[in-house]
Amino acid sequence: MKTLLLLFLSFGTLTTFGQDYRTEENIAYVEKAGSSYQREQCLVDIYYPTSGEQRPVVVWYHGGGLTGGRKEIPEFLKNKGLVVVGVGYRFAPNVKVEDIISDAAKAVSFVIKHAERYRIDRTKVFLSGHSAGGYLALMLGLNKAYLHAEGIDADRLKGVISFSGQAITHFTARKEQGIAEKQPTVGPLAPLYWVRSDAPPIVLLTGDREKEMLGRYEENAYLKRMLSIAGHNDVRLFEFQGYGHDMTYPGFPVLIDEINRILKQE
Repeated sequence: MKTLLLLFLSFGTLTTFGQDYRTEENIAYVEKAGSSYQREQCLVDIYYPTSGEQRPVVVWYHGGGLTGGRKEIPEFLKNKGLVVVGVGYRFAPNVKVEDIISDAAKAVSFVIKHAERYRIDRTKVFLSGHSAGGYLALMLGLNKAYLHAEGIDADRLKGVISFSGQAITHFTARKEQGIAEKQPTVGPLAPLYWVRSDAPPIVLLTGDREKEMLGRYEENAYLKRMLSIAGHNDVRLFEFQGYGHDMTYPGFPVLIDEINRILKQE
């Protein structure tokens, strides 16, 4: 799906002006860390309103190929009536990709368990992230096992919004298996492997197919197609013409609009 997007998209009904927000940083989300490395990496920053009603939450996973990067709260998402959680996680090759996905799931569990403290509506949890972060969000939304291990039903997520996430087996997972970066495979560490009709709403954002990393647009287009064939009735794909892999803006306005669209379906 080739989609031309204009840059004056509305921010929708979530925009909240004049509300006070607070950021708490470096909060451990693993109760019993098994190593000093896990204690150092498995931390979240939480941006939340100090008053008012419970709000939807965006759990945001940073990019970096699952081998680097740092947790972040995207500036564009501030003061939009959202709680935003920036998640840190462990990196390969220190741990396996499956361990990283498990970290991502534990962060969701922490957010839900502490919903009242941070004015979070636990029925309105959105997972999102860029690149490796988009991959993590998709894996949690499609393979129910990771969240199930934390006592969470992935079908109860409000939505998954992936920015240029890998849909085939992640290249870092392929490296673990001795498979070259440019050799595409689809296995249990691929969101495509877990296509199902009853997943939560899914929004796929990518850069221009001619400018993106490797075949990132095509991977997402195939994921969208296979979800539709499987009977999933709420999956969207947006391609940002003229933008490469670093397409978080203009992606962020679309994230806000898509959250509003999904919430209006209630």
